[in-house]
Amino acid sequence: MARKAARAGEPAQFRPEAHRRARVEVEFDEQTLLGALFGQFDSNLVQVENRLGVYIAARGNKIQIEGPEDAVARARDTLKGMYHRLEQGQALDSGAVESLIAMSAEPTLEGIISGDTGAPPIMIRTRRKTIVPRSAMQIEYMRALNRSDVIFALGPAGTGKTYLAVAQAVSQLMTGSVQRLILSRPAVEAGEKLGFLPGDMKDKVDPYLRPLYDALYDCMPPEQVERRLASGEIEIAPIAFMRGRTLADAFVILDEAQNTTREQMKMFLTRFGQNSRMVVCGDPRQVDIPGGDRMSGLADAVSRLEGVEGIDVTRFTVQDVVRHPIVGRIVEAYEGPYVDPSAQKPE
Repeated sequence: MARKAARAGEPAQFRPEAHRRARVEVEFDEQTLLGALFGQFDSNLVQVENRLGVYIAARGNKIQIEGPEDAVARARDTLKGMYHRLEQGQALDSGAVESLIAMSAEPTLEGIISGDTGAPPIMIRTRRKTIVPRSAMQIEYMRALNRSDVIFALGPAGTGKTYLAVAQAVSQLMTGSVQRLILSRPAVEAGEKLGFLPGDMKDKVDPYLRPLYDALYDCMPPEQVERRLASGEIEIAPIAFMRGRTLADAFVILDEAQNTTREQMKMFLTRFGQNSRMVVCGDPRQVDIPGGDRMSGLADAVSRLEGVEGIDVTRFTVQDVVRHPIVGRIVEAYEGPYVDPSAQKPE
């Protein structure tokens, strides 16, 4: 049975008379995937309709899309990408649909999101899941993680900078490409000082390293994480613990790197050893370095090293946020000009 027309009171751009219309039909081979493709109560199709301003009608294993020509093309690519994810055994939630819609705006990604390029799919395999890119910039980042010796990943929270780096590190540890996984970040958080926090050193630094633990446990079974932590195959420590070491045969990740000083960043980068890879993640606009020296080691390093052979710089923006869509809107609001509530006149 065909899906009925869009909801009563729908916006004008969804009505046939509002634009010159285009119409395409997409056919899917595997009918057992259609329930997941459509979503409960057709929620996935409705999401595509509402975001792109098209009308979608399904009959059997065929889907008709009608609307403005460019929107129809984007909806077609989005639906193919959704179906491709299901074929690969990937989950398809509203966040994944939203990411595919966003990626459909990039013409060069058409074959990638629909799986039609014929090239090997871009993905990271870990013990617990297979991870695929959810934004255009994540595709570039995942390529850089396989290509470069040192990768700087810059941008706001929620873009997958640290998570994808940890996933790639776990994947390489599993395959034996590296022997160790080292995760680090500065022990600085909104001006707090370790000396004033209760507990021993582990108690003091663990809260700052929790995001790294969370990503690790999401990519590996807990018992494997604990075993590899105990054996030293996985090490999680503040950046100060890197001093005087050479990090060979290791995948090394520095998170929250905007909170390093120039001296700390130079020390960290020069720990690089044979058969290693380093990923440096951070948001240059969120610097919490205490004291008067506000020059972030991250910004300084990128300005010096961008363009050097073997070094890659990936810049994420608010458009690449892949958490709940509201996170992107929150980040965008905070990046806009500040409006002083006291300066606003009452109506």
